[in-house]
This record gives sequence, C-alpha cells and structure tokens, in this order.
Amino acid sequence: MTTYEFQVLAYLAYDPGKVFTKEQIYQNVWKQEPADTDNAVCCIISSIRRKLRKVTAKEYIQTVWGTGYKFVDIPGE
Repeated sequence: MTTYEFQVLAYLAYDPGKVFTKEQIYQNVWKQEPADTDNAVCCIISSIRRKLRKVTAKEYIQTVWGTGYKFVDIPGE
C-alpha cells in the first residue's frame, strides 16, 4: 500500500462503524483544506479495496451513500 492508502485505512479502522465524510478523510490524511475531495478520496478507497480483495473476500470499507465511508470490523454488519 502507498502511504496515503495506509493512512486512510488506518483512519477509518481507528473508529470502526463511524461514518466519515470525504472532507473529513481528506483533511485528516492530507492535512490540508479539501480541494478535490471526491476524486482523491474515491481513488484511494478504490485502490484500498482492490488491494484488500487480493488477500480477503471480505469488504471492510463500506460506502454510506450521500455521506462517506466507514470501516466495519465484521463485514456484513
């Protein structure tokens, strides 16, 4: 994983079940005001999911439509 991918995954996993907006993720990982949060965060999340699929079939990052993303420690819940 790249540094940003790992930081996003760690940020989400630190508080499982909590929904984070794209802006929150961007501000806390990139440490700057949001510029193009949609594209940056979506690309990183997509890349993390693709890499996790290589080692597990479980989906640990869920999209909460209209809000953002959350990490689930037990996929499917």
